[in-house]
Amino acid sequence: MSIPVTMKAAVMTEPRKIVLEERPVPAPRDGEALVKVMAVGVCGSDVHYYEHGRIGNAIVEKPMILGHECAGEVVAVGGSVTKIRVGDRVAVEPQTTCGRCPACKSGRYNLCPDVAFFATPPVDGAFAQYVIAREDFLFPIPDRLSYEEASLIEPFSVGIHAANRTGLKPGSTVAIMGMGPVGLMAVVAAKAYGASRIFVSDLEPLRLKAAMELGATHSINVREQDAVEAIRRWTGGVGVDAAWETAGNPKALQSALLSVRRGGKLAVVGLPMQSEIPLNVHVITDREVDIYGVFRYANTYPSGIEFLASGIADVKPLCTDSYPLERTQDAMERALNNKSGSLKVMVYPNA
Repeated sequence: MSIPVTMKAAVMTEPRKIVLEERPVPAPRDGEALVKVMAVGVCGSDVHYYEHGRIGNAIVEKPMILGHECAGEVVAVGGSVTKIRVGDRVAVEPQTTCGRCPACKSGRYNLCPDVAFFATPPVDGAFAQYVIAREDFLFPIPDRLSYEEASLIEPFSVGIHAANRTGLKPGSTVAIMGMGPVGLMAVVAAKAYGASRIFVSDLEPLRLKAAMELGATHSINVREQDAVEAIRRWTGGVGVDAAWETAGNPKALQSALLSVRRGGKLAVVGLPMQSEIPLNVHVITDREVDIYGVFRYANTYPSGIEFLASGIADVKPLCTDSYPLERTQDAMERALNNKSGSLKVMVYPNA
């Protein structure tokens, strides 16, 4: 397979400014593969870095390539690669961990202190024609999955991890607050784990409609009704077995807590701007609510691919906007400013 010497990359040089640059195509080392990037989803974290140049203590201090929800085709492999072959269509788990620390050895490699995650400073991401990934973070996809669907395995993995963390079981009831792309894919995760009722809330009718089409059973427009009151009413005053807050909204997190039944579980998925949010400690203690932090995911890609390949939900309509690599800045602006009309904005580096 012919591989060029240079490639195009969309580089953020400062907040709200992305330029197209020519960069060398990287060469895979032992245990690595070179992937021709076919589709990249714009994530909320990409938008946040684009708008503000930072997320908490993660600060963009030099020109950086954003994008981490990606899929593509393997075009070259380094030495000692045995599981991935040239020509494989793959979903890319956008991280590399040390494999040696206690977190990695216990299977919770998402907590590795030395993780290198795509598009998290100072690591470049996938808004480029080619990326390097370690072979154990590449997962072949069946022909029936498109590259767009494969790129959605990344936000889908967050929902799968939340389901694992909160012990979601067949017949469970779950409330998901916030129907951005992560929240929407969390609906699919809850459905895949057999939730009997899935309550969703958001401000945008488009997103609530999409959630219902993906498998939610009840939707709440928080502009029109109180989420806690609605969930309590629909559950006979009991509340849900688990609530996941995916938007990073303080009020939504408070509502998620209040919607949980006695002995239920709360997962904090979304990252708010502020680091401290008041929560009702009396409710936490009186109801013995278990609270789980959810940081990215671990060991989720194989099941994510299997779930989507099974046809459990049609996620293709989530990809509402498409841009070539040279219009990456337009893609970021679209994702930033069109929350009422866009679900997932996609960039195609090799279109």
